[in-house]
Amino acid sequence: MSYLLYVAFFGAAATIFLWLRDARIFFRTGLSGYRKAAYWGVLYGALGTFGLLCTIAGDMFELLGLGLILAALYLQGRMTREKIWTGTESTLERALGSVKRPASNKK
Repeated sequence: MSYLLYVAFFGAAATIFLWLRDARIFFRTGLSGYRKAAYWGVLYGALGTFGLLCTIAGDMFELLGLGLILAALYLQGRMTREKIWTGTESTLERALGSVKRPASNKK
């Protein structure tokens, strides 16, 4: 087993984590950019998981699998999203996708 397997596990986990964070932000705010990012995150998560499976498959496919995971992370980062943070949040709040819910129109 190569050390690249650990890199592949971390990359695939990061891809899935970013997808779930985008989905959480969409469910809390309803912003269309995060909706699109959450939908495409399903595809990128599947691509990252397939890359992990290619890396596990053997020595011949290790670099192909890592390339697929890297492509999934790159494409996921290129999605355009709305600005939702003001700069007063901590790094942990941003990493977990903790945003304030918009005020409802109650009278």
